[in-house]
Amino acid sequence: MSSTAEKVALIVGAGDYIGSAIAKRFAQEGYLVCLGRRKVEKLQPLVDEISELGGKAKAFALDARDEANVEHVFAEIESTVGEIDVMIFNVGANVQFPILETTSRVFHKVWEMACFAGFLNGREAAKYMVPRKRGSIFFTGATASVKGNAGFGAFSSAKAGLRSLAQAMARELGPKNIHVAHLVIDAGVDTEWVHQLMKERGIDESSLPEDGLMKPESVAQAYWQLHQQSRDAWTFELDIRPYAEKW
Repeated sequence: MSSTAEKVALIVGAGDYIGSAIAKRFAQEGYLVCLGRRKVEKLQPLVDEISELGGKAKAFALDARDEANVEHVFAEIESTVGEIDVMIFNVGANVQFPILETTSRVFHKVWEMACFAGFLNGREAAKYMVPRKRGSIFFTGATASVKGNAGFGAFSSAKAGLRSLAQAMARELGPKNIHVAHLVIDAGVDTEWVHQLMKERGIDESSLPEDGLMKPESVAQAYWQLHQQSRDAWTFELDIRPYAEKW
């Protein structure tokens, strides 16, 4: 991996699959990657892997829902690591509950993770990027961002809220040279969690066509391409899905 550039990419929600792939993709391009996750000890294998590949990564304990924690981590990165060039909000919260089993606690927690946390981290990124008049702020969305489905009342409303937040930010910050984009992942992603869901639902994985599940690396590549766009042709919303996905 090249390490000639000291640009900084912050991945909020640097999980084991999509977040990890995004981090490795930006590190491959010479970015110093800052990884944010509530349980910071889970980030060490990813930090080690990026380092072994010749890249640079730093781990931060970040509860994306905690305003004081978010402010502290952004300030620490800006003061001790470098100026954040791109912030990618990749927090999940995909849960399924029939509406009669959706408690107010569940609904509020999902909203906090998928929507409110996006606001906190998006606003904090903008705080540093607007005075510099440059930067990228990207949000990970889902099918639920644009289409509610049975059993996903909490998740759909939260993701739709995140999408609206991203759109409002794009319209406000675009003229300030800040690229805000929302990426809709309209497919199952090739992760252990998705494979387990398929098993529980009695889906025969051998019946899936080749490349029928989206690879985390493909999502990461989409984010890298968004970040490379010329500002005379910025994309706000990019929806991606495998060739065989019914939509």
